[in-house]
Amino acid sequence: MAKTQEAPIKPRRMGRRSFENLQARPSKAVSLREAVDIVKGFKGPKFDQTVEVSMHLNIDPKQADQQIRGAVALPNGIGKSKRVVAFCQGDAIKEALAAGAVKAGGEDIVAEIEKGFFDFDVAVASPDMMRVISKLGRVLGPKGLMPSPKAGTVTPKVADAVKEYSAGKVEYRNDKSGNINVGVGKMSFSAADLLANIEYFISTIEKLRPVSTKGAFIKKITLSGTMTPGVQIEHVEGHE
Repeated sequence: MAKTQEAPIKPRRMGRRSFENLQARPSKAVSLREAVDIVKGFKGPKFDQTVEVSMHLNIDPKQADQQIRGAVALPNGIGKSKRVVAFCQGDAIKEALAAGAVKAGGEDIVAEIEKGFFDFDVAVASPDMMRVISKLGRVLGPKGLMPSPKAGTVTPKVADAVKEYSAGKVEYRNDKSGNINVGVGKMSFSAADLLANIEYFISTIEKLRPVSTKGAFIKKITLSGTMTPGVQIEHVEGHE
C-alpha cells in the first residue's frame, strides 16, 4: 500500500505565522512583480512593516574602486521621515532649520554629540565644516552617521540635502561580504508604488557597476518584509 505524503512538521520554536509564511514562499526565484505580491500577501504583525531589498554583489569590498556607496531619493519615498542634523554656519543655519533639520550649527552641535546626543538618523554638512566635525569621526563613523561626499551628505547645498533626507532619501553601502540592504517602502504601499521604488533602486545600483567587475554584477536579489521570509527575485541586468 502506497504511503501518503506527510505534512511538514513545524519546528518547536517557530511561530505558526512564520511557519505558514515559509510554506507560502516559492522555492525558486520569481519575477519582481510576483515577489512584491507574495511579500505583501504574507501574514504579518499589526505594525506597518518595512519592505527591504537585499542584494549580493559581485565585488571585492576590500578594493576601494569596487565599494558601492551613495544615496537615492526613491520615486514614492520610503514611508518614513528621518531626523537630520546639519553642520553649517551663517544663513545656512536658518535655511537648514526651515528645510526640516532638527538641529543646525557647528561647534555647538559637535559639543552636544560629544556629550552623548545621537537623536538623529542622518548628518549633513557643508564642505567648510568638515574641519570642525573631523574630531567626531571615531564617534559617528562606527554608527554610519559621519557626513561623506560619497554618500551625498557633504554638500554646499545643505538645505536641499536636509529636505531630501528628511523626506526619506535612502543611503546604501555594501558590507564586508558585498551585500547591500535597504528599505524601499512600507507594506501599506500599493504594489505599483513598491514596484516603482524597487525598479528605480535596482537600476541605480546597476549603473554603479565597477569597471573591474567581470561577469554578472548583481548576483542575487531578495525581497522581504521586516518579519517575513525573503523571496528571491529573477534578475537579468538591465531588465527588471
